[in-house]
Amino acid sequence: GEISGRYDFLNHFLSGGVDYYWRWRTVRKIRPAGDSPILDVCTGTGDLALAYWKKARGQSAVVGTDFTPEMLVIARQKSAKLGIVASDISSESTVSKSRRQATLTFIEADTLQLPLESDVFQIVSVAFGLRNVSDTVAGLKEMTRVCKPGGQVAVLEFSMPRNRIFGAAYRWYFRNILPRIGQLLARNSEAAYKYLPQSVSQFPQDEELAGLMREAGLTDITWTPLTFGIATLYAGRKPE
Repeated sequence: GEISGRYDFLNHFLSGGVDYYWRWRTVRKIRPAGDSPILDVCTGTGDLALAYWKKARGQSAVVGTDFTPEMLVIARQKSAKLGIVASDISSESTVSKSRRQATLTFIEADTLQLPLESDVFQIVSVAFGLRNVSDTVAGLKEMTRVCKPGGQVAVLEFSMPRNRIFGAAYRWYFRNILPRIGQLLARNSEAAYKYLPQSVSQFPQDEELAGLMREAGLTDITWTPLTFGIATLYAGRKPE
């Protein structure tokens, strides 16, 4: 909540703008098809939800959920600037009624307890938020629950590069420079940008995360390293 006002600026600044590319790749690799709705959990300020709304071109409703209300305020402001009327709903019945319309909806909700029906969304995505969920497998299971049979679950997350030379240089920047710049500019009391490298280094990646996705009930797991392995895009399918 404290960093919400500078969250977008810091994401773009600290990544050198490459985060735009990561979302661009996500919505093209895990692309919408048909008119079933799309869900983005841990949506933050809504960048991936907005990317999917643009990619769907009015064919699918998009829902973004997050449990930080300050982030959702900014998500709705960004939607309004783009001329998108983002509705604010909180009940399962309202989602059910509107899911066949090409609406953009932001809901305050915990990824571990989504107030949404099962077997609804053609795509359930999360960008840089799964490692913040207190129980990774439980979060993946909840994402799988609301995904429709045959639909896809997409996880875009930070990772550590495997290349020895580049990886060493990146880890030094990630652990020593990025937290100091982020904390200086964010000015929050909880040291969010010191937490960032700690959480990334401890989070499972590649086959280990793929195994957790299988445990959650997904099949056909793939992962694609992005930008020398700084980020990785995972995809799994819910069985028919």
